[in-house]
Amino acid sequence: MENRGTRLEWVKKVAEKVTIPFATGGGVRNIEDMKTLLDLGVDKVSINTAAVRNPELIKKASAEFGKDRLVVAIDGRKNLSGSGLPRLEVVVKSGSEATGIDIIEWAKRVEKLGAGEILLTSKDADGTREGYDIEMTKAVAKAVTIPVIASGGAGTLEHLYQAITIGKASAVLAASIFHFRETSILEAKRYLREKGIPVRIQKGGM
Repeated sequence: MENRGTRLEWVKKVAEKVTIPFATGGGVRNIEDMKTLLDLGVDKVSINTAAVRNPELIKKASAEFGKDRLVVAIDGRKNLSGSGLPRLEVVVKSGSEATGIDIIEWAKRVEKLGAGEILLTSKDADGTREGYDIEMTKAVAKAVTIPVIASGGAGTLEHLYQAITIGKASAVLAASIFHFRETSILEAKRYLREKGIPVRIQKGGM
């Protein structure tokens, strides 16, 4: 893991403070990295590039720690028709490297190997605040039976709702709408609940 000492100290502090399930990823390369994070109090570990490079890592991690503690993050992008590449393609290294792997086939394989959840990020939509990639989200969600968490593109509360109802995501991840304090997590949960989406609201408003 990059900047290992600093990062592990940060992870430990967060795990000690939060009362909600806490997942972390980024730079996790092997079983030893996962064990280190889980021993610090992390509930789930996410792997991405390492899984693409070595798919058997998913199987080993699931057997070692249980599928409920393993999230496989999948970054994807769209390609133009006639490009010779998959319409929906897996990318790695934060989206900087193409793989030529079809995202639907990879999602199916990930599930078969033992992943408990998929964290799906559209690198085309990420940071745009114009909404999730509904096409990609729905395609992956329909292809697997494990939960799919949609990520990348949230700019409004309506986007969260669309990803769940139209995109068939089991959950949604958002960052900038909370970071810039345009809304709060509690407001987002209340909005979804009012729209008929079952959402758990803990004591204290989270």
